[in-house]
Amino acid sequence: MSTNDASDAAEAGEAEKAGAPAPKARGLLVVYTGHGKGKTTAALGMVFRALGRGLRVTVVQFIKGKWKTGERIFAETLPGLQFHVMGLGFTWDSDDLGKDKAAARAAWETARAAIASGERDLIVLDELTYTFHYDFISEDEVLEALRARPAHVHVVITGRNAPEALTEAADLVTEMVAVKHPFAAGVKAQVGVDF
Repeated sequence: MSTNDASDAAEAGEAEKAGAPAPKARGLLVVYTGHGKGKTTAALGMVFRALGRGLRVTVVQFIKGKWKTGERIFAETLPGLQFHVMGLGFTWDSDDLGKDKAAARAAWETARAAIASGERDLIVLDELTYTFHYDFISEDEVLEALRARPAHVHVVITGRNAPEALTEAADLVTEMVAVKHPFAAGVKAQVGVDF
């Protein structure tokens, strides 16, 4: 148990002894944003942790789709995990943004249904923020669904340039900062490390 975990457990125990109720758990909104690498990786770390605790998890990927990533291959083996790869690849490589928009809308409908149902404990919306910048999905539509979600549902959103309204609504925001990347030295993406 880490120092923070021990401190949290002790605090909850002291509250119970004093007759006060322990702090209640509730679904959190987590945002991983910024120009540094690691946003999806951080979200998948939460997926791994949640599955280890018996939670029901859904991942919806909004952009990735062309590559069969390691996480996608592994996800197919995990009970309790719904893993939807619904993007058509990176939008900046697209030759038909209309198809990309239709794919993003279909991914959003899948995500919105998962959020509203309350049947899943953790829902990851991977690279959702890009859909805002291409006007595929409106921020207001997403924020409305997040506000209306069942109280126990955790939602994790990843992607660069998270809009201010989303970060304000979030309980936890982490910005990944690009300090150094092997691509700058000519090292291409590698199997098992990058995808």
